[in-house]
Amino acid sequence: MTSPARSVTVLPKDDVVSALFASWDDIDDLMTPLPEEQWRAPSHLQGWTVHCLVAHIIGTELMLLGEPTPDVDVSASEHVRNEIGALNEAWVRHLSGQSGAQLLQTFRTVTDRRRAALAALTDEQWNAVGVTPAGADSYGRFMRIRVFDCWMHEQDIRDALALPATAEELAGPAARIALDEIVASMGFVVGKRGRAPEGSRVEIELTGLLPRTIRVAVDGRAAVVDDFGGAAPTTTIRMDGVQFTRRCGGRTVGQDDVDYGGDQEVGRRIVENLAYVI
Repeated sequence: MTSPARSVTVLPKDDVVSALFASWDDIDDLMTPLPEEQWRAPSHLQGWTVHCLVAHIIGTELMLLGEPTPDVDVSASEHVRNEIGALNEAWVRHLSGQSGAQLLQTFRTVTDRRRAALAALTDEQWNAVGVTPAGADSYGRFMRIRVFDCWMHEQDIRDALALPATAEELAGPAARIALDEIVASMGFVVGKRGRAPEGSRVEIELTGLLPRTIRVAVDGRAAVVDDFGGAAPTTTIRMDGVQFTRRCGGRTVGQDDVDYGGDQEVGRRIVENLAYVI
């Protein structure tokens, strides 16, 4: 018996692309006034500084423009654990000699090229299926993942500089689309990583500056749903929205304050296994 074909994610181009452009603008605004010494501030990501984070974003966008990966030996880097990590590190090393001001100009040049390339995409190209970090899916899904990645790294930079995002900044399109991408993976997180049993109805309430309610039902397989059809959740998890995104990205910055209801064992197991990003 063969498994049913995985559905293709079809997303509105204008919505996702506008969020990606906004994310780049937010990073530019954050980095523009930064003195050189703060570009070298260590981040919570092992082996990477603020400079490395921006270089990583640049490298990924250059890859998407078809530029070859720099021929750099990264085998001695202890924090490189897989092929994707090696590709990322190659770009970081390649750009490491640039000053903060030079790297910011490179960031602007490369993202301008990407803005033009994305604006020129047809609907057919946007919806075409190809390789993405989440497996085979549409190019549009890949770009939503790019919003997520860029937004997450903006938060990494903010954590490194002790400059948390304001309510206004978190109300922007980049945060919304990044959270949409996280929500899309919650069926996998709750069902596979959290091992919620058959019949579970898990409600995750995000509070603070990034509020949202996420519902996952396990009926054969775990899936994100709009509601539970009038049934009560079997497990509830209530936590700060920004801290939730940090946990999903494998970051544990600060002290989480999580409230559980219903089957607390299931809830704790899900929270302990929120980190799903490679």
